Amino acid sequence: MAIASPCVKNCCLDKQDVCLGCGRTVDEIIKWGDVGDKEKLLILKEAEKRKEYRETKFKLMKNVNAKL
Repeated sequence: MAIASPCVKNCCLDKQDVCLGCGRTVDEIIKWGDVGDKEKLLILKEAEKRKEYRETKFKLMKNVNAKL
C-alpha cells in the first residue's frame, strides 16, 4: 500500500523553508515521489514534530501577548 502525501494544499513556506500546511521541508517535498516507504515514514514523523513544535510555540507566544 502506497503512503499518501501529507499535502493539504496549503503550501506556504516559512523562513526555514518548511511548509506551514504539511510540515515538510522544501527538500522533503521535492524528493517525496522518489523515496521509498521507509523514508516517507521518517519524513512524516519529522513533519509531525515540526507542526507540533510550531503549534506549541504559537500557543506560548499567544499567552505571552495576552499577558502584556
